[in-house]
Amino acid sequence: MALTERISHFVQRSRTLLLGVAIALVAIWVLFFDSHSIATRVQLMAERSALSADNEALQAQIDALEITLSRDPTPQDVEKIAREEYLMSRPGETVYPVITEK
Repeated sequence: MALTERISHFVQRSRTLLLGVAIALVAIWVLFFDSHSIATRVQLMAERSALSADNEALQAQIDALEITLSRDPTPQDVEKIAREEYLMSRPGETVYPVITEK
């Protein structure tokens, strides 16, 4: 092999290697460090599923409250709400509030 052939072969191999390294670096950058990286997407998908679950739970509560509000309260319901939420009592009755910790 002549010297010029060796040099051209070395340059061609170097270009291929350099191109492969450049492609690998770009792929690593896009997969891990970019603003649209895989890690960011996984985190956003987890957050989205958690928010969807919260949204479904809140929608179920809203539906239950709408059903409760759609019917007319009975006098027993009014008394129960007055006693539990507003700590009202009958004359001569002592109310002891019970505080529950969550």
